[in-house]
Amino acid sequence: MSINFKKFYRACNPSITLNYSNADDRKYYIDFTKIRSGNLIRELKRTITLSDDPTSQLFTGHLGCGKSTELLRLKAELEDHDYHVVYFVSSDELDMGDLDITDILLVIARKISENLIQSGIKIKAGYFKRLFGEIKHLLTNDIDISPEIEFSMGLAKITAKTKDSPKLRNKLRDYLEPRTKNILESINNEVLKVANQKLKETGKKGLVVIVDNLDRIDNKPNASGRTQPEYIFIDRGDQLKQLNCHVVFTIPLTLIFSNDSSMLNSRFGVKPKLLSMIPILSRTGEENEQGMYYLKQMILARAFPEIPSEERNDRILEIFKEEHLMNKICHMSGGHVRNLLGLLFSCIQKEDPPFSEEIVDEVIQEYRDDMIKKITSDEWMLLKQVVKDQNVSGETAYHTLLRSMFVFEYQDKKGVWFGLNPLIEKSDQLNVK
Repeated sequence: MSINFKKFYRACNPSITLNYSNADDRKYYIDFTKIRSGNLIRELKRTITLSDDPTSQLFTGHLGCGKSTELLRLKAELEDHDYHVVYFVSSDELDMGDLDITDILLVIARKISENLIQSGIKIKAGYFKRLFGEIKHLLTNDIDISPEIEFSMGLAKITAKTKDSPKLRNKLRDYLEPRTKNILESINNEVLKVANQKLKETGKKGLVVIVDNLDRIDNKPNASGRTQPEYIFIDRGDQLKQLNCHVVFTIPLTLIFSNDSSMLNSRFGVKPKLLSMIPILSRTGEENEQGMYYLKQMILARAFPEIPSEERNDRILEIFKEEHLMNKICHMSGGHVRNLLGLLFSCIQKEDPPFSEEIVDEVIQEYRDDMIKKITSDEWMLLKQVVKDQNVSGETAYHTLLRSMFVFEYQDKKGVWFGLNPLIEKSDQLNVK
């Protein structure tokens, strides 16, 4: 069975997230649990299934490291255990550059309501009926909303309108902020309580909400001087935790290294689960054979999803003209799964497999040039320090280097260590022998 080029092209598209519930997508899935920092999805799931009370959990990792794929796996496994799961991508609904607690609460209430309608469950929230009337009076010329409007549709109109208009968003936010406590109580008593009751009547064990992509919140300071992530998850985290159902939030990786990280843990009562990178090297520089093996399996699965994994290694030369080219592209990804797909996708854009060394080197150079031109002189100094110490200290340095993917974070039995993105590790600017 030869490579289906169109399917291979689509399977390597780094902008497409695998949906573990989909049988075709599951053929491409590689379980990296053995080489990552524990079985985090199992831990998230056990926290939910073993608890009779609502739980709030935090999940983080590098942008593009595979969090969404793993969360969709969590969704599928919880559904197999008879939980009703509402998963949504917050960046599709909210402005990540300007966010407040009421924005998040309202969009969670809306997504739950919209999802439950598909199961034949309609939510009627008396508090929001009154609130819609007040909002209509406040924004009479800006939004067409009636107190009689269906609950989820009313919330949809509000969130859609305010996402596109910062001026309107601020006006509505000023009005809603003093009412946050009442909004939260209404969501708990008129939405979540009713939802849980009706779902249990249908045989479900409970409601789980997975809020993905909140890790993409901009790190800029708000009016109080706090960064948006600190304000949302630390200053106001106790309100997010009060939601009366199981919730999993993705959070920015930078919060792990915030000076207030202990307060974050205290707010939610749990430590964030960190999805680590796939190790390609040890901290002493030797190749991590197991990490490289799984990355190569990821490429082979995208090319030959119908072939048993134990037979795929014999097909490498149908993807690359020489076997060492697969090793090279895996190494240059740094163990970052989206980067690996991006490199592979660029090769496919240039020629049909098997890919030549010339094409692989051309793609790597394009990625290298694009990254190097973004690095400032101050950042080069920080990168030299990372090479020396294998560590990143300080919130500002951490955010700059890791958010830009100049540096990757790895974990081993000794703990966390940091390494340069392989695309820049031999740059002249580092002057490192």
